Amino acid sequence: MNSLTDDIRAIFLALIWYSRKKIRYFATEFEGFKNWVVEALMLKRGALQKHFWHGSMVGLASVGILTSGVFGGQSLISSTYPGIGGPDPRFTDAFEPFPNGVLFDPQSNGIDPHTTISQKPRSEIIDYEVEEGDTLSSIAKKFGISTETIRWANDLKGDAIKPGDILKILPVSGVSHTVKSGDTLESVAKKYSANEQAIVDFPFNDVPDDFTLKVGELLIIPDGSPPQVKPPARPKPQYLAQGPSSPAFSAPGGAQFIWPVGGSLTQYYAWYHSGIDIANRSAPGIAAADGGTVVMAGWPDGGGFGNRVVLDHGNGYRSLYAHLSNVYVSVGETVSRGQLIGQMGSTGRSTGTHLHLEIHYKGVPLNPLAILK
Repeated sequence: MNSLTDDIRAIFLALIWYSRKKIRYFATEFEGFKNWVVEALMLKRGALQKHFWHGSMVGLASVGILTSGVFGGQSLISSTYPGIGGPDPRFTDAFEPFPNGVLFDPQSNGIDPHTTISQKPRSEIIDYEVEEGDTLSSIAKKFGISTETIRWANDLKGDAIKPGDILKILPVSGVSHTVKSGDTLESVAKKYSANEQAIVDFPFNDVPDDFTLKVGELLIIPDGSPPQVKPPARPKPQYLAQGPSSPAFSAPGGAQFIWPVGGSLTQYYAWYHSGIDIANRSAPGIAAADGGTVVMAGWPDGGGFGNRVVLDHGNGYRSLYAHLSNVYVSVGETVSRGQLIGQMGSTGRSTGTHLHLEIHYKGVPLNPLAILK
């Protein structure tokens, strides 16, 4: 009996010893594999980032389709404002700014919105072979960029081009820059007389949230100009937080919008920037451009807009006020035109104190410069 007991005990101890040995072996192998994966991801994080975001956006878009507008109406905010939700132009195969047709054509009202809409966002610099009959201005118009942009990218001194020439075409008006050691976002923006926020906001620039630049990375500098070229003068409209001296402009649907704050216009409306930026170092209060109901207030998602206020004006219009340092209203509150709703700030993906303003009509972003009068 004692012999049987000893045998069982010996087998049990052997099993324990064997199990411990195998556990240590597999743990060691797992740690080695994990370290290899971490090193691979760290080394390849730049190359894999777009693929990761592409997969993430496809997954998020699928969830959005299943849980929002397709089955029972549009989501309150996510289907309306980029940065809160909706399609990201970086990852769409075909981007149509007005999928249901142009709902409001400022030109028909005698208004120049100063906006060029690209039918399909393009991230890369492409080569274009000049064809018979092409001129520098016709090529610029074809790609929605300025003639100066083509000259700068191809070191052209004049407008002389001939069939067969290969021209580099940037995705937007401005210049490109390859990051060198010691470059910072501020130094690059200063070199090309550009706006830091515009470089960050261009969706194909891989600028992280801490705004550090990676040596060798190619940046597109929207509206930038070479160091030796004097930047073109831009119009500087007057901003009045309580509205202009003339009556507010009446937009379709009966809306009347006033300027929400005073400051400098630092970034214009574009296909990749669905609003305008107004900067003011004194960080003044932000007024509601028109009366409405607060449907979002604060920073609920930790997103790039930071603290924001979204107003529903009850006539197909919504307005967004982003990067606020303080929010003075709450969801459900009714505000009147000119009422202070927050304070200008630099929260979220912001490089300096400014207001990002968007105005949407029936879900379509409009150029605020065509509406704020």
